[in-house]
Amino acid sequence: MLPVMSMPMFELVTLKGGAKSIRSLVHGETMHIGTDPVTEASELHIRQQRLAERAKVWKGSCPFAIWDVGLGPAANAIAAIEALRGTGAEAEIHSFEIDTAVLEFALRHSSELGYLEGWESAVEELLAEGRSELVPGVRWILHRGDFSRMAPAAAPPSSILFDPYSPARNPEMWNLDIFRRLLDCTRGEIPCLLTNYTRSTSARATMLLAGWFVGRGVPTGGKEETTIASNRRDLLEKPLETGWLSRVRSSTNSSPLRGRNYERNPISLEDYATLIAHPQFDGG
Repeated sequence: MLPVMSMPMFELVTLKGGAKSIRSLVHGETMHIGTDPVTEASELHIRQQRLAERAKVWKGSCPFAIWDVGLGPAANAIAAIEALRGTGAEAEIHSFEIDTAVLEFALRHSSELGYLEGWESAVEELLAEGRSELVPGVRWILHRGDFSRMAPAAAPPSSILFDPYSPARNPEMWNLDIFRRLLDCTRGEIPCLLTNYTRSTSARATMLLAGWFVGRGVPTGGKEETTIASNRRDLLEKPLETGWLSRVRSSTNSSPLRGRNYERNPISLEDYATLIAHPQFDGG
C-alpha cells in the first residue's frame, strides 16, 4: 500500500522585482505581495514606528516590549532584532503564532528568501526552546497558540507589529474583541504604536470602536497608504480626520467585525453614532 502524500502548505514565489516570498496554499495569500519581506518590514513597521529611537530612550521599569502578532516567516521579527542591535536597549520581542509551519518552511529556504541568512541558529533555537537571545539585551520569545483565544503572558507592549492573514481569511484576528484586548494590554500609561498593512475602512472602524486612535500609515509596495494606530492621539502624524467619516457612512463594507465570521455590511446607526463620538474627532 502506497503511503498517503500530504499536500504542500506553502510554496516559494517570485515577486515583481525578483525577490522571493512565500505563498500559503491553504489561505491562498502571498506574503509581502507588493514588495519584498525586508522592505515591507522596514517601511511599514520599523521606520514608521521609529522603533530603534524609541527603544534607545526607553526608561520604563520593564523591557521595551514589541508584540509580533502573527510571526509568520519571521520577517518582521528579524527586522526588529536588526534595528535594535547596537542600540544598547533592553528589549523583548514576543512573537505570537498559532502554527510555526510557515517559519519552518522559510528556514528550509533561507538562502532563497535572503532575510533569514545569518539568523538560522536564532530561529532554530526559538523553535526548539521557545526563546533566543543572540543579540545582547534583546530577547526573542515565542508564544504558541491561537492568539484570539489566549491571554498573553508578556510585558505590556510599546510596539505592536500586527500581521495576521487578511480579515477575509482570518476574521477572528480582526474583530472588536481582539483590538479591545490589545488596547487593554497596553495598560494606558505606556505609549504604544500598532502598524498594519490594511487600509480597509471596516478594519479602521473596528480599531476606532475598540478605543484606538487611528491614522494613515506610510505607503508600501503597491499600497498608497497603510494603517497606524496608537493608544495616544499625539503619537499619530496623520490621524484620520472627520472627512473620513463620510467614507464610513457611504461604504457598503464599513461595519466593524464581531465574532469569528467575516461579514461585509454597512455600518449600523448605533455603531456610527459611537464612532463619531470618538475623541479622535473632537474639534473637527
